Amino acid sequence: MRKGLLLTVASATLLASTLTACGDNSSSDGAAGSDGKKPKIGVILPDSKSSDRWETADRKYLAAAFKKAGVDYDIQNAQGDKQAFQTIADQMITSGVGVLVIVNLDSGTGKAVLDKAKSQGVATIDYDRLTLGGSAQYYVSFDNVEVGRLQGEGLGKCLAEKKAEKPMVAELNGSPTDNNAKLFAEGYDGVLNPKYASGEYVKGPNQSVPDWDNAQAGTIFEQMLTKEPGIDGVLAANDGLGNAAIAILRKQNRNGKVPVTGQDATVQGLQNILAGDQCMTVYKAIKKEADATAELAISLAKGEKAETNATVRDPEGKRDVPAVLETPVAIYKDNVKDVVDDGYVAKAELCTKKYADLCAEAGIK
Repeated sequence: MRKGLLLTVASATLLASTLTACGDNSSSDGAAGSDGKKPKIGVILPDSKSSDRWETADRKYLAAAFKKAGVDYDIQNAQGDKQAFQTIADQMITSGVGVLVIVNLDSGTGKAVLDKAKSQGVATIDYDRLTLGGSAQYYVSFDNVEVGRLQGEGLGKCLAEKKAEKPMVAELNGSPTDNNAKLFAEGYDGVLNPKYASGEYVKGPNQSVPDWDNAQAGTIFEQMLTKEPGIDGVLAANDGLGNAAIAILRKQNRNGKVPVTGQDATVQGLQNILAGDQCMTVYKAIKKEADATAELAISLAKGEKAETNATVRDPEGKRDVPAVLETPVAIYKDNVKDVVDDGYVAKAELCTKKYADLCAEAGIK
């Protein structure tokens, strides 16, 4: 196993989730914390460029949960700016948040923010990404090695369906500063490396994309394809990177002929799957992740016992972090409807005029 988080699932009560949609910043009546003050929770999201999910899903679900619980909350987005990330954290701590939830931009910035919060007596939660060497008291995410494994197996399935012989596989990895990207790679390389070693697959270009930047991903993949025009499959770490590769393949009329993976079950990714341009994506039920985080944060803010269902190992901090881990699901054309049925993506948004017939063929009603 490559260096990463060692997951050890422990038996414990799973966190409940019965929450609805809402807005952003709010103050509402609710139960007070153990000191008699109304709980206040701060959340810092990383950006809106690397994935649509942070603004279209996470913000909505977290805000809904906090509003229902009657706690004060402040959700802000650092938009990829490390200095802004730290400034937002300082403002939240000064404003009196009792719990700070962060999605770090990198472990260095995340650690500085977490350590300052800890020094001020603020409880902390790493959301989606673990801050290596950090001091977060809890971590909520998905089994990210499993996400990568599903991607590797998905690409293998699609290559087999195309009867590809000794296919050359290119890998577009996520940001080198994101620990999750390392875990995804650990998962899919665990599937692909034995195939490279046996000669079943040919190892093609392999490169990380700084900051998950889709524009850079397109440039990187175009350079890959120029160097190795025989690329037969693309392991792209998320839907944005996958779409960047598809755009380049489309220029050569090879879209749909070269399987491309993804992750996040974005509208764009699902549309690419319906159109046959993308092989698969990985659906992470973000509502479950957000609800679990909100329940954990609310418990901490009210001075109540917090429950988890796993632990993760921080190899840099050399500590085990109590965690809540949710389960990812592979999505292909034949089960795109499951994402719609789950309420994560609206039919009206997915099945626009261009995709209406494809949605009907996929059983999306």
